[in-house]
Amino acid sequence: MTATNSPDVIVIGGGTGGYSTALRAAALGLTVVLAERDKIGGTCLHRGCIPSKAMLHAAELVDGIAEARERWGVKATLDSVDWPALVATRDDIVSRNHKGVEGHLAHAGVQVVRGSARLTGRPRTVRVEGHGSGSDLTDLTDLTARLGVVLATGSRPRTLPGLAPDGHRVVTSDDALFAPGLPASVLVLGGGAIGVEYASFHRSMGAEVTLVEAADRLVPLEDADVSRHLTRGLKKRGIDVRVGARLEDAVVLDDGVRATVRTARGEARTVEASRLLVAVGREPVTDGLDLTAAGLTTDDRGHVAPADWSRLETAVTGVHVVGDLLPPPSLGLAHASFAEGLLVAETLAGARPQPVDYAVVPRVTYSSPQTAAVGLSEAQARDRGHDVVVNTMPLTAVAKGMVHGQGGVVKVVAERGGRVLGVHLVGPNVSEMIAESQLIVGWDAEPSDVARHIHAHPTLSEAVGETFLTLAGRGLHQR
Repeated sequence: MTATNSPDVIVIGGGTGGYSTALRAAALGLTVVLAERDKIGGTCLHRGCIPSKAMLHAAELVDGIAEARERWGVKATLDSVDWPALVATRDDIVSRNHKGVEGHLAHAGVQVVRGSARLTGRPRTVRVEGHGSGSDLTDLTDLTARLGVVLATGSRPRTLPGLAPDGHRVVTSDDALFAPGLPASVLVLGGGAIGVEYASFHRSMGAEVTLVEAADRLVPLEDADVSRHLTRGLKKRGIDVRVGARLEDAVVLDDGVRATVRTARGEARTVEASRLLVAVGREPVTDGLDLTAAGLTTDDRGHVAPADWSRLETAVTGVHVVGDLLPPPSLGLAHASFAEGLLVAETLAGARPQPVDYAVVPRVTYSSPQTAAVGLSEAQARDRGHDVVVNTMPLTAVAKGMVHGQGGVVKVVAERGGRVLGVHLVGPNVSEMIAESQLIVGWDAEPSDVARHIHAHPTLSEAVGETFLTLAGRGLHQR
């Protein structure tokens, strides 16, 4: 450790925000030490984004068999799901991604330290303790960064008082995919993106699913029309959606859980399920960081707020923060963490990068149907005083939407006579369609700017083009 006891940058945490900071800083010629007490890649790679999307892809294949049989006359049947084989494929995808990230860090010259790191009372100084055999450190080591320390310790699932996860009958989003076998029934608490995705996956795999959300609609941070179309799609698939409902109590049984749910009408309903999945949000991880030693505090939700959002630098000079530790307007999304890591690395290297524009960070729910959005909802735009025009077009109004046969919608929110404020999509594969809309909103395009460009026919994205054509007064199939 002698040669790097005074690196340019010290990063605490090797998730998406941490390793993106390290890679970019190294590419800019800075010496970097990255301290990680678990696995490089963090929650996203090992317990969240990547394994869950791998499983959701498997769920799409299962759904495709049913569609082939019921809609297209293909006499296919699902014999069974080989759970160990499915898990092996998922784990192989995660493993290859993990090795890839480690390889990138090694090639870039980032020194990865396996151990726990905490702040000290000295400027830009971190104390790292190795985790025994196989670790890069076995004793306490103090490192002082020449330019800055970056906090990137991520988040963990929130839990409910009196309902301790056991990894089998009561699970969180971090361990839901790693619980043994496929449950016959699932009660999902939380109708945000994570809860909706897990409800969708388990329904595809044949489970009876009840989805409970305390707000008056699913994905409550999204446009109301997105919530409505998503709810319709999930109910069509047989998911029992309960909004405006709350868990009153739950009893863990030998073979599952018995819960009492208070519905929006005030009725007490008993739900029995093989598994209870708690997806009520995530909370920042600051355990062991010793923030107070460095003069830092957290807000009432545990976030570490930057004093300067253009640099993501805290009130303590030389200490920056990225990823899930940040409060809103940061979104707690992996792709936002990548952007934050780039910003901090370039700032430390002496560049003057553009601050992260959270208004144009895309938001996606990978359920069936999917949702994808960027920019303001209709309600947000009106609340901010914009004179709004809105156009909505069902995906089934274009030929490719009819081919898919899953419904869905395109909704565009724009200023009257001005720029596009938000684009909202529901339907199959819309996660792959949102990039165009991100550019539209991010570059302050007007509907007429988009209407000049030709969308391929037949595609689902054609519905996006048609929606803008209509707003520009050039509607073809829509008036």
